[in-house]
Amino acid sequence: MANPSRWALGVAAAVIGAALSYTHWIAPAPDAEGPAAAPAAPASRGPAVLAVAADYRGHYLVHPTIDGYRVRMMVDTGASLVALTAEDARALGIRAGEGARRTLLNTANGSVAATRTVLREIRLGEIVLRNVDAVVMPPGALSMSLLGNSFLGRLRGYEVQTGRMVLRG
Repeated sequence: MANPSRWALGVAAAVIGAALSYTHWIAPAPDAEGPAAAPAAPASRGPAVLAVAADYRGHYLVHPTIDGYRVRMMVDTGASLVALTAEDARALGIRAGEGARRTLLNTANGSVAATRTVLREIRLGEIVLRNVDAVVMPPGALSMSLLGNSFLGRLRGYEVQTGRMVLRG
């Protein structure tokens, strides 16, 4: 009786060990040598890397901080610019005044008049970009803000690998 129990415990330990080492191999902590490792000084870090898992529809949803305000956005590699919903722009304090730069955008749903703006800072994990071109869409034009190529194009790169997007800052 003791031999089958030992065998089962040995197999379970081997499976758990393999799973943990595989998980560590797939997504290692950027600057850690173990769970208790102290964070490295910013000067010794390499480029920031962020992996984002796709949701059940295959969309990549992120929650960057824009000018100190957290925004729910979908990564959209087909969007030329970062596009904010009217509601998110209002929360950020962006107002379309008389001197606002208007632009006509061609979208999947047709042409839409939007207001151009520049976002002082977008912070996504350890990735920080400043002075990012963006547009504010009219009310109802978007259901969610989009993280487009005015942000993505300034990264060192991004790629999709087996259901996750890897952003390199």
